Amino acid sequence: MDRILMRTRYERWEIELNDTLAAFKLFEALPLEREINAWGGELYFAVPVECELENGRKVMEVGEVAFWPEGNAFCVFFGRTPVSTASKPEAYSPVTPIGRVLGDVSTMSDLSDRTQVTLERLD
Repeated sequence: MDRILMRTRYERWEIELNDTLAAFKLFEALPLEREINAWGGELYFAVPVECELENGRKVMEVGEVAFWPEGNAFCVFFGRTPVSTASKPEAYSPVTPIGRVLGDVSTMSDLSDRTQVTLERLD
């Protein structure tokens, strides 16, 4: 499985991707620099990837990453979102799970809208 790194100026998170087509397309599009959008316990930003929904679902686990086909966005779930109906993170609409953050995601709650992030491949 491929691994990528998401980093800000002060933080780093290693992410292990799964074997979905969306994960492959994201990996091929790296490196990327973007400004994040924060939505409760979710961070997301647009990526230059187009892919149909695969194994779609809305309820996620803390630390899961996903591709949101409706917005062509990379999403990281670290807590409850505004549409969560229970304790787990919930996406606005179905997403394709593409992997998971390895390690602690609790520091993601400190990130705000427009924080600059870099996504890059790990060798």
